[in-house]
Amino acid sequence: MNKQKLYLECYSGISGDMTVAALLDLGADKKVLTETLDSLSISGQFQTKIRRVSKAGLDACDFDVVLEHENHDHDMQYLHGHTHNHIHDHSHHHEHRGLIEIQGIIRCSEMTERAKELAEKIFDILANAEAKAHGKPKTEVHFHEVGAVDSIVDIVSVAICLDNLGIDEVIIPTLYEGCGTVRCQHGVLPIPVPAVANIVNAENLTLHITETEGEFVTPTGAAIAAAIRTETKLPENFRILRTGVGAGKRNYERPSILRAMLIEEQENQTVEKDEIVKMESNIDDCTGEALGYTMERLMEAGARDVHYFPVFMKKNRPGYQLNVICKENQISQLQKIIFEETTSIGIRIQYMERSVLPRRIEVRDTSMGEVQIKICSLSSGERIYPEHESIAKICKESGRSWQEVYRQIIEECQ
Repeated sequence: MNKQKLYLECYSGISGDMTVAALLDLGADKKVLTETLDSLSISGQFQTKIRRVSKAGLDACDFDVVLEHENHDHDMQYLHGHTHNHIHDHSHHHEHRGLIEIQGIIRCSEMTERAKELAEKIFDILANAEAKAHGKPKTEVHFHEVGAVDSIVDIVSVAICLDNLGIDEVIIPTLYEGCGTVRCQHGVLPIPVPAVANIVNAENLTLHITETEGEFVTPTGAAIAAAIRTETKLPENFRILRTGVGAGKRNYERPSILRAMLIEEQENQTVEKDEIVKMESNIDDCTGEALGYTMERLMEAGARDVHYFPVFMKKNRPGYQLNVICKENQISQLQKIIFEETTSIGIRIQYMERSVLPRRIEVRDTSMGEVQIKICSLSSGERIYPEHESIAKICKESGRSWQEVYRQIIEECQ
């Protein structure tokens, strides 16, 4: 069975609530999420709302953590530093929990072991980034970005939903981020904020800065992406099994949505990819006998193919271009043979990708005896190629022609 993977399309960035909403829309069990959140020791301090909303005309899921106190996270004027009214700054109301306390909340909950492990991993990445930004040990970081109730609920919810969906592999190619500034507890900061920049740096995430003003990637979103990502490239061929769209709260020029796709990689049965090396050298002062012997030595040493053809070189000198196809680990051995056996003083090396049909070698019993054949697989079926040495042996022993033996082997082996 082809493996199922989650692809997160972060063209509008990523945040905790967007990720939860996208996973719920993808099919994560709402009842399991609600019941597990109820087991957190902070359960009296928040409520969650799950509803359908329209974003840029698209139907999307919205996950909202409703706190006891006002939250300015979605007040666009305040958020981007266009007002200085601090009277209702939500940071004054929130309790500030550190990493150790949060780990205790997670461990005492009814989350599965796998979900607990993922939630702790996300918090650890976030705490490392915030600790670096503030110049403190991560166990001493007590601040809104890690400790606030909404951050805890978002991160725990992502872990519960991913575990519920049974997803192990997550593809996140690039995080798209806005530009400008954003207000947080510590004042007005440039985008990406220091914690996001630290996570991108520490976890080797790929960031693309757009020209749209706004914070698309929150520290929580970056930490989630870093913790769950297992791959950065989409497979060449895949089927989309399900799609989920999670809505963000903020309103920017770029619609605030995160699309999650459950995909199934489709293996291309007819073509395999690998890498080979081509070594070539132009030679104008070497005898045919020497080139013939060089070819024998190169083939005996394991070259995949050797050929040479006539070329006209500088000053209209007739010569030969020698080409050797091999694997990378054979270069030094084979170029030693070329330098020893020919008059070449330089070899060009090219690294190439090649497409090859899947093939296997089999020995078949025929009316003329045992024959070795190569079988190649195509989408239309299998193709049979008798090996030259087997045909030549039968021809010599039977006195029959090469063409006659070849045709009979094909007929009997089809």
